[in-house]
Amino acid sequence: MSTINQQIRIARPSDNIDDLKKFYIDGLGFKIISEFDLDGYRGMILGHERHGYHLEFLQEYGIHYGKAPSHEHLLVFYFSDVSAWQSAVACMSRIGALPVESHNPYWVQYGVTYEDADGYRVVLQNSRWKR
Repeated sequence: MSTINQQIRIARPSDNIDDLKKFYIDGLGFKIISEFDLDGYRGMILGHERHGYHLEFLQEYGIHYGKAPSHEHLLVFYFSDVSAWQSAVACMSRIGALPVESHNPYWVQYGVTYEDADGYRVVLQNSRWKR
């Protein structure tokens, strides 16, 4: 049986691409994989060296997208190691990102929730995802 190497890219529109750089790069440790400005769109693709997922943020010129549709639009990052989790929370603090109250009380038990410039939320969860 052959191994299939798969990746996932989560793409979403943004009115605040420049503001998102500080949040996702300086705060969450992503790196810019690619930036583009073509066919009426500009954007960036972010990733981590050891993880098979990318985040893409793009803006179509002349279009206004607005804020996240709800507080339940989340990216959740699980940290099973408490020191790695504490380091991630400290990075967010260093860039001036303040925790926000989670709409869903489940995320308060072991995590900290932040909101990016578009109103989308990121949870840094200090637990291992369990089925």
